[in-house]
Amino acid sequence: MYVNLKTSIFHIERAFKREGKRVKIGSCVSSRGGAGRGDAPAPSRRLSSQHLSGSLTSSSAAAGGEPSDQSDLGGPRTPSDLVRQTRDLLLYADRSISLPPDSKRDEKMAELSRNIRDMKSILYGNSEAEPVAEACAQLTQEFFREDTLRLLITCLPNLNLETRKDATQVVANLQRQQVNSKLIASDYLEANLDLMDILIEGFENTDMSLHYGAMFRECIRHQIVAKYVLESEHVKKFFDYIQLPNFDIAADAAATFKELLTRHKSTVAEFLTNNEDWVIFLDYNSKLLESSNYITRRQAIKLLGDILLDRSNSAVMTKYVSSRDNLRILMNLLRESSKSIQIEAFHVFKLFVANQNKPADIVNILVANRSKLLRLLADLKPDKEDERFEADKVRF
Repeated sequence: MYVNLKTSIFHIERAFKREGKRVKIGSCVSSRGGAGRGDAPAPSRRLSSQHLSGSLTSSSAAAGGEPSDQSDLGGPRTPSDLVRQTRDLLLYADRSISLPPDSKRDEKMAELSRNIRDMKSILYGNSEAEPVAEACAQLTQEFFREDTLRLLITCLPNLNLETRKDATQVVANLQRQQVNSKLIASDYLEANLDLMDILIEGFENTDMSLHYGAMFRECIRHQIVAKYVLESEHVKKFFDYIQLPNFDIAADAAATFKELLTRHKSTVAEFLTNNEDWVIFLDYNSKLLESSNYITRRQAIKLLGDILLDRSNSAVMTKYVSSRDNLRILMNLLRESSKSIQIEAFHVFKLFVANQNKPADIVNILVANRSKLLRLLADLKPDKEDERFEADKVRF
């Protein structure tokens, strides 16, 4: 049935009244990577009936007690209604997983897929409309009011591939949504840190790894979550995940490991200081820098440079460049056939040379290999002209 413009506006206004008091809206993130903290908030405007109502002709509107597309007053769904209905459908999906397939369950799962797609449309916008800040805030508040995130994570294996992708994007976007200038996802995860245990186990599931990995990486944007992971036994697993035979999963794990060790500088510095012996001097060297896999060595030496050249990690850097075993590994990497590895190794190797307090055994090794090192570095040039690199060579 078609309604005129006045009727649509009437339903929308009633829908907002049912949502309670107006909230202060932060930036409504419309794309992956999203609005930064300094971005201007989206202008306040009334939600379109499309963003409020989602799929208006869903197949589950009939049965009593089942999730409904329409609000109690007969108007379009609000974002909160959409989340509540999605939560009910996730509960149904979780309960019915052991039951044999039937038409009713298929309809419910199809409706769940539509709802998750509708949430994605609200958060990211679509070809016809940009995301609306107030709708994003309402959806975010309701999503984290109860355990919708937990349900979505645990039910993810039961969803089809496209819905998993949509769900992953929804979770990623919600980590960045601000309500009353606050990231409420951070507060929720602080009270539910065990969800990170579930997500990290997903790296071991070939079908789910990339979805759970993307969710995990967005969640560790919150410092309290990253701290939990770094202080747990989970962090050690990444030394193995990075070397998995599946290239996509290994690359995803490497990206997540880099995020863990570079984003939150004070937390990372504390972690490295407390765990430097096994992190840097044992596992990192033996499992990554000396790996038989070229990609692993290349990623590891690049990340090592990022870590040691960060001023926040100066104490760890000083200890690292005082070790003859570490120097031996770096000198071997300088001899690699790969120019990319050689150049990244040079950026770490120069720290040994620049150290004003070199131990005697470091000095002896450098002096004994002086001629070989100079010949090697004379031939080492990046593909593109790099004045800083050339200046470092001169100082060396």
